[in-house]
Amino acid sequence: MPSLETERRVSAAGLRAPALVGAAGLGAAVLLHLHDPHQSGSYGYCPFLQLTGKPCPGCGGLRAVNDLTRGDVVGAAGSNLLAVALVAVLAVAWVLWVGRRLRGRPDGMLSMSLRTGLVVIGVIAIFGILRVTPWGSWLAP
Repeated sequence: MPSLETERRVSAAGLRAPALVGAAGLGAAVLLHLHDPHQSGSYGYCPFLQLTGKPCPGCGGLRAVNDLTRGDVVGAAGSNLLAVALVAVLAVAWVLWVGRRLRGRPDGMLSMSLRTGLVVIGVIAIFGILRVTPWGSWLAP
């Protein structure tokens, strides 16, 4: 039976990757909270938007995260509903990942089948197309 000290070392080593990912996410959120992306050009410009005049699926994502850091979920959803959903999914995935690592499972944060990956790509594509059409204009940033 492993000693308590050995279990602590295994847990600490197993939590290194989740801690780094969590720190990176928190750092990005703090940056977006402190440096407001609502100012035009404050983080540069979207090349797709500049070339086509239409928003890409990611347009409004930085503003959405900024709004989330300020507790404005409605404003965030108005900037980019897909980004809000993605933040929620990634937060849940991270918490589950930490739980799995605490139980000694060495798997990664996200794992998905080819089919699931294709569905995710399809949802992003449909969102991107829908937000530039009259039917989905409410999704535009």
